[in-house]
Formats: sequence, structure tokens, C-alpha cells
Amino acid sequence: MAWSAAWSAGAPTIDLRVLRARGPLAAAICCASVAASRLWSSTPFRPFFASISASPTAVVKKEAVQTEKAPAALGPYSQAIKVNNLVFVSGVLGLVPETGKFVSNNIEEQTEQVLENMGEILKASGATYASVVKTTIMLADLQDFKKVNEIYAKYFPSPAPARSTYQVAALPMNARIEIECIAAL
Repeated sequence: MAWSAAWSAGAPTIDLRVLRARGPLAAAICCASVAASRLWSSTPFRPFFASISASPTAVVKKEAVQTEKAPAALGPYSQAIKVNNLVFVSGVLGLVPETGKFVSNNIEEQTEQVLENMGEILKASGATYASVVKTTIMLADLQDFKKVNEIYAKYFPSPAPARSTYQVAALPMNARIEIECIAAL
């Protein structure tokens, strides 16, 4: 990561990557000097802020998660992606992995299948339902909200993940429900 300091109203930006080569002490002294001179100068105070920008050499390790125990992705995306200590699970449908067809047209059965499929993806990534921190539920009909909640509650232990639920105009393959989630490892 590279640190840079900047002021509003067109003041100069100082790239501290140059100072890093001279040692951390030089960067610390520079930051302290610049901040102090701005805060205690006789000119009107302009907000000071520090920003972090990714260095061209920064590497993010991104790993695709794939399991045959859940339906394959329907397009150019992964079932899930692991990055750092997080898992991002793509939207999951109530498809039976072996057939690629919906378990039924029933909202309860589709919800159970969605959560079973999600559990397999989480397991393949090294996570569990307990490690899920955020879910997003998309429903074809918001009238199904109560039925979905009853099934959903059986899968996620307390404290339940943060969650958003939306009624959407349409879901892939005319699904009744789709759920995506983020889990911490």
C-alpha cells in the first residue's frame, strides 16, 4: 500500500512511496511535519486527510470456489470467490445439482434447496452457515417472505447475518428465490 497526504483546494499531493525507500522514519517525520505545519499555520485551516492507494505491486489473491455438490454457474461467473479472509457466494438457485432443474415450483422446497446448495459451496470454501455475515435474498413474490423466513431461520445460528430482502421483476430460469451471501473465514 502507498500512503499519500493531500489537502483540499488544490494543495500539493505528497507521494510517500518515495520516502519509503529512505526508511519508515523519514515518512513518519514527513507526515508529522506536514500535518503540524498545516494545522498550526496562520492561514485558514483546510481539512487534512490521508488516503490509501493500492501500489502497483500489491497482489490480491483471488481464488474461485467450485463444487460438484451444488449447481454449476449458469454463466461466466464462479460459484464463489475467496479473497483474503472472505468468501463471496454468488446468487444460488433451488436447482438440483445432478439434474440442473428446479426441485419444484414450491417456494418452501426451492428455499430449502437454495440453502442446501449454499451450504455445499460454503463447505467447499472452508466456511459454514455460522460464518455468514451478510445475505441478500431476492424473491419473485414478496408474499413468500414469511415462508422463506421460517426455513431461513433453521440454517443460520444466532446472531443471524445481516440481510437484505427484495422483490425483483424476474430471476434466472423463472426461479422463485435466489440468495447470495458473504462469509468470513
